[in-house]
Amino acid sequence: MADSRISLPGVNLATHELSRREFRRILIIKPSSFGDVIHALPVLNGLRRRYPRAQISWLVNYNCAGLLEGQPALDEIIRFDRKRYARVGWSLSVTADFAAFIRGLQARRFDLVVDLQGLFRSGFMAFASGAGTRLGFGSAREFAWMFYTHRVSVRERDMHAVDRNWLFGRALGFEDAPIDFHLPVRVEARTAIRQKLEAAGLKAGAPYVLMAPGTRWETKIWPAEHFAEVARRVRDQYGVAIVLAGMDSEVPLANRVAELAGGEIINVAGRTSLAELIALVDGAAMVVMHDSGPMHLALALGKPMVAIYGPTSPARTGPYRRDDVVARLDLPCSPCYLKDVADCPYGHRCMKELRPDVVIERVRRVLDQRMGARVQG
Repeated sequence: MADSRISLPGVNLATHELSRREFRRILIIKPSSFGDVIHALPVLNGLRRRYPRAQISWLVNYNCAGLLEGQPALDEIIRFDRKRYARVGWSLSVTADFAAFIRGLQARRFDLVVDLQGLFRSGFMAFASGAGTRLGFGSAREFAWMFYTHRVSVRERDMHAVDRNWLFGRALGFEDAPIDFHLPVRVEARTAIRQKLEAAGLKAGAPYVLMAPGTRWETKIWPAEHFAEVARRVRDQYGVAIVLAGMDSEVPLANRVAELAGGEIINVAGRTSLAELIALVDGAAMVVMHDSGPMHLALALGKPMVAIYGPTSPARTGPYRRDDVVARLDLPCSPCYLKDVADCPYGHRCMKELRPDVVIERVRRVLDQRMGARVQG
């Protein structure tokens, strides 16, 4: 297997050679998660600028495919059924289906694969595609680096995910392009959200602050009591509607926040499709969220926000180049990347001790600027 290590920063012969080549059929592999896919959008747009006539495809998990629908820079979405294909080797029919999936990749005759995932499965699919040029991270886990013909070296451990992905821009010749997170908002989704909000009592065109109190990691969750206090005080001072959003699994938490906040709260948690969630975020005056999928949607859409961080690092996955919107405690134990509260030896201080006043003050800075004329208190 050919091996060209691309060392960045700096340009060596391998980098220079690759950046000058023209590719006609390009595959991006970044199956998940929401935030990771959004962090990879600039690479898609950079590739389109560099190779305007290329056929560009993206291999993505079914649950994230909606993030890519309508992308003008993308020609094809290849949906990957991760849950089903996890049974490869255990089920004859699933194994046969996976083999057919791989044959489908090969039939597309990709000449460049960019693996932004960096795990064994993604590396294997890059190799199995048959593409002659396969670019990935030299630090890819699970021995995925073995499947690449060219590797990008990441020298800064705490580099932001967007900057880390953008290293591919230097390798492929588009590093001078603007970093573009363009995320289309579907017209029908805007209409559906407007109808749902109006049915819940929000007047057409009235501003709202969107809050998403849930997230997948237990340790990322700010207490419901804190979210409720922010919702209540912001609503009462500014007279602005509070809208709660979340996935089906987060409905009980959203219901709890609504109950504790009292008064009028619009709760659409578990009642929006992905396309509608994008429209909901896009229509908000500002958002208040954890390190979560909806927060990264808000980043891509350029929305004012407060991003609440505890066990994860905003330097790596925070709102890109928007450090001023992050609310967190500066603790020696943070970030720890623990997912379960039971594993935390410090009583989940990073979230429990982050007081609502800190978040409220940041919300006020935004609303005083955007809605000063509406202030009641």
